Amino acid sequence: MSVRLDKWLWAVRLYKTRALATDACRLGKITQNDIIAKASKEVKVGDRFEININQLHKEIEVKELLNNRISAKMVENYMIDLTPQEEYERIEVARKFAFEKRDRGVGRPTKKERRDIDSFKD
Repeated sequence: MSVRLDKWLWAVRLYKTRALATDACRLGKITQNDIIAKASKEVKVGDRFEININQLHKEIEVKELLNNRISAKMVENYMIDLTPQEEYERIEVARKFAFEKRDRGVGRPTKKERRDIDSFKD
């Protein structure tokens, strides 16, 4: 049995649609051995991929092949997540600091407040 890379990434729920998985391959967000992987690449058991999803840099290994999308609970049967825990912690910290809290009833920020917020974030 052989499966295309974009179909496998969609089936193990790394991307919501196959088109998004194909676009990620085309944009160079998925690599294997520092070589950009094409969407049409045939996936084999034991293959390792590095995937950039937003700011997260995931490393995965193919454990088993599949054709159809599976439930989230079954993903661990088909792929091994080799991403270091520090990577997940870095994303969590970035997510916490990216959130702005405004008091209830204050309303939306004014143009000046928005510029101040943007300059503070950069």
